[in-house]
Amino acid sequence: MALSRKSFQLSIETIPGGTNSSARDARRDLIIATARAAFFTHGYAGTAMSAIAAQVGGSKTTLWRHFPSKQDLFVAVIDDLVGRYGQALTMPLEPGEPLEPALRRFAEALMGTILSAPIVALHRVVTGEAARFPELGALFHERGPKRGKERLARFLEAAMAHGHIRRGDPMIAARQFAGLCQSGVFQDSVFGVAGPINPDDVRRDIDAAIDTFLRGWRPA
Repeated sequence: MALSRKSFQLSIETIPGGTNSSARDARRDLIIATARAAFFTHGYAGTAMSAIAAQVGGSKTTLWRHFPSKQDLFVAVIDDLVGRYGQALTMPLEPGEPLEPALRRFAEALMGTILSAPIVALHRVVTGEAARFPELGALFHERGPKRGKERLARFLEAAMAHGHIRRGDPMIAARQFAGLCQSGVFQDSVFGVAGPINPDDVRRDIDAAIDTFLRGWRPA
């Protein structure tokens, strides 16, 4: 659902100007929030910078000063969402700690991130536009999923060195574990075939992912 100018109860023009950093941040946040709603409603191709400028109530010049291109604005939307919902990117993973509890903690953080409504919507936009704008997928991957998998891969590499799982490519192992976690409720949510998220279903997905992963990567 598109957000109207009234939804914010302020516009670019009503936010104080000048060099005050808080004013600049407020203008930027308003643009990003408006753009996020537009991208989620109309897709990347269907969103025009001029329409965003009109909706926030400022001039095109103001918008372009903050974001020189639509791609720059989309990246800002991604970064804003990752910063708000990227639990799996900040959760501590200590090399050498017990494997199963660490995997469960990571899986819970991952599912908490990717099952949030804005992240599901972002996945839909990126997937829907991938054929026409493959660079969007690359940008999203670099800023979110890749960072999470790299953190998990470093942890799994240490687990391999300690003999907790068999040796192999830690990035492959990280991708497999993340894929197992995402194979149930998350896929249903992205495809729009799931109802309200049931925590019991999420726990079952996590339990199954950990069990399958540890069986597949058990030491020889």
